[in-house]
Amino acid sequence: MSCVPGLSTVEVMRVATASFIQFSSRRYTDDCMPAHVLGSAPLGLSDQETKDVELAHLLLAFAEKVAKQQYGCARKLQNLCHFLSSSCGNSVQRVVYYFTKALQEKTDRETGRNASEGSESRDVPAMHFQEAMASSTPALMACFLEVPFYQVTEFAGIQAIVETVASAKKIHFIDLAIGAGGHCIVLMQALATRYECPIELLKVTAVGMTSREKIKDTGRRLTQFAEALKLPFSFKVAMVNDIKDINEDTFELEDGEAAAVYCPLLLCSTMRQPNCSESLIKVLRNLNPLLMVITEIEANHNSPTFTNRFNEALLYYSAYFECLDVCMDRGSAYRMELEETYLSLEIKNIIASEGKERIIRRMKIDAWRTLFAECGMVEAELSLSSLYQADLVAKQFACGSCCTLDTNGKGLIVGWKGTPILSLSVWKFPAVNAKTAKYLM
Repeated sequence: MSCVPGLSTVEVMRVATASFIQFSSRRYTDDCMPAHVLGSAPLGLSDQETKDVELAHLLLAFAEKVAKQQYGCARKLQNLCHFLSSSCGNSVQRVVYYFTKALQEKTDRETGRNASEGSESRDVPAMHFQEAMASSTPALMACFLEVPFYQVTEFAGIQAIVETVASAKKIHFIDLAIGAGGHCIVLMQALATRYECPIELLKVTAVGMTSREKIKDTGRRLTQFAEALKLPFSFKVAMVNDIKDINEDTFELEDGEAAAVYCPLLLCSTMRQPNCSESLIKVLRNLNPLLMVITEIEANHNSPTFTNRFNEALLYYSAYFECLDVCMDRGSAYRMELEETYLSLEIKNIIASEGKERIIRRMKIDAWRTLFAECGMVEAELSLSSLYQADLVAKQFACGSCCTLDTNGKGLIVGWKGTPILSLSVWKFPAVNAKTAKYLM
């Protein structure tokens, strides 16, 4: 499948935003039911693009009424959005469908409609999401195999590790979110063909907070794969109740081992706990690893302001849903599960939750750089070989021309038609100086 011509889903949202701003600057006797939205799309669009822009316009109006706590008007717009959107339609219709559900949840919470559920139950979706991500369900695996972003960052990140440990005979690979362990297989294949400096031992420590048995299953598969490669290998599961419980003893690092830390899509989960990320970085620094490879969602979903958070999330998920529309069949059961079970919960948590209930708190790479610099970490340049791997993997996908690769400082931003989706960066831990010591005490 290749990129579909015409307006992208993100472009539809931007056109709708422009028309909505123009609409908002006028005064209408009844802006609860904006019949005048029909015909508000610019001339020159196809019939479907016109319908998509008008639907997105209604969603923006709905969000504005929720932000202003004008719940009577909001309910009318909610009904329109729900009627015109669809969980099995095109990417615009699907985005509007799930954002409508999230706004409805926010409205219900603020008007007391679901007060009986209690705050504890509101954490269930996010916790369920984290457990699902750790267990690598078939739907998530299908997404990994068919959507380019994850493999692009995986291969480029593992290439950075391979280059850094090129002269090490004993390697300790610390994996903070192992999932199905596909990246470990990439690393093992690279190390098994390293004839100039044969490996004496590859030790993998997989940290987990849920699903011990799933991680042990991954370990058994990796052990069998290592035996087939004749690669000396050991695997350890290190279970903790919470990220903040990770300490130096978790990893059993031995003399002569070159440590490398792999951290995919994990650090954002530390943001809801004060000083959690700083505590984790302190522990990792004390292990004296050669490098730390970090992949994160490249979006700002951590704004305390609802409107800012909504707008950021709308553009991010518009790009993501369009990618799914291009890369996966519209009627795919895995795609439906991915959207209904996982992405829907993400959107709902970002849009409808506040305070400690908002678990998904993502930041862009510049914000991470500020935090890492304060903790004494130094960013390393991604090599040309890593960038080549990223480009090579992207081109293996039929939709590869839509997968955009851009450098940001020393890191890499992987996106969909220019909209950022993931960031990849490599970090090292130099000697502590007086400026950073206070963060590590």
